[in-house]
Amino acid sequence: MEKLGVGIIGCGGIANGKHMPAIKKLEELEMVAFCDVVRERAEKAAKEFGVSDAKIYTDYRELLSDARVNNVRVLTPNRLHAQISIDAMRAGKHVLCEKPMAASYADALAMLEVQRETGMVLTVGYQHKFDADVIYAKKEADKNVFGEIYFAKGSVIRRRGVPTWGVFTSKAEQGGGALIDIGTHVLDIVLHLMNNYRPRYAVGSTYDKLKSQKESANPFGPWDAARYDVEEAAFGYVVMENGATVILETSWALNTTDTCGVRYMVCGSEAGADNYGGSFKINGINNDLQYIHTPDLKSKGVAFYNVKDTSPTVLEQQVFTNAILGKGELVTKPEHAAVVTRILEGIYISAETGKPYYFE
Repeated sequence: MEKLGVGIIGCGGIANGKHMPAIKKLEELEMVAFCDVVRERAEKAAKEFGVSDAKIYTDYRELLSDARVNNVRVLTPNRLHAQISIDAMRAGKHVLCEKPMAASYADALAMLEVQRETGMVLTVGYQHKFDADVIYAKKEADKNVFGEIYFAKGSVIRRRGVPTWGVFTSKAEQGGGALIDIGTHVLDIVLHLMNNYRPRYAVGSTYDKLKSQKESANPFGPWDAARYDVEEAAFGYVVMENGATVILETSWALNTTDTCGVRYMVCGSEAGADNYGGSFKINGINNDLQYIHTPDLKSKGVAFYNVKDTSPTVLEQQVFTNAILGKGELVTKPEHAAVVTRILEGIYISAETGKPYYFE
């Protein structure tokens, strides 16, 4: 079987920790080209993950001219997501861009326009859609088990967990802090479960109260307040066109013991679901009694996707690859990822202006 050549654009932490190990597990793919502004990073990635004659680049445009490259991973700071993805699609390459889709909604719309013009496959790296509990919940939602989902809540709360490497604390490079970095995941999940991508207005608050403190107790090392101009915590309240409500809570640093990874709750007219307390549960009423159903997500059964490795990062790559090969549809559709970016932007604007932000 002839393999599809993958080009890696950005060989930093997300490439090494998520994308390249997952790509390596798929027999349909091989990594043939690596690009990073720091050549040594690209060389190291190529040596560890690439084919024997993998090419090294420091200019992504040169990688895009490589005929062996069929599809790319855009793993750069957020401000570069749109331009590189657009250039890649125009060069005839399919694109999996790391989350968020773009640093602004205008950029996300530009990506959508070029995708429609070129017909290339475009998706965004929201791997938590492929967590076993989210897959299960989505199947139940699609069967209308929950009825109309009119309230949802998503949280990612770190007591201390400011990413001090790279450019995470730079607004110019990333577009924001905790909200656009990790809050974007839970927003993506709840919109996915609600199947609701029509926001009416957003109210938001952002905070950077802790960045000037000399003692950070940050597991990733002390941060540099002089190079830290994004929020460490953000909270949003979003009302959809149909009246449904979404609450978001996210922080890199917050004085709380109620911390969590990706945590969500959806409440519908027939039933609800959440992954609170480390286990996925569905709740409702049956025979005039309250029930809580906790499916065994580790038990053997029919696989959600016909793949050997069902880890979320591998499933994400497999679904993208299947879409390229015409063997399946995307789970993270670009038009939906653009709405995530739109809502994040609305929360930021509301926080800056002190007023609700109404979407057109």
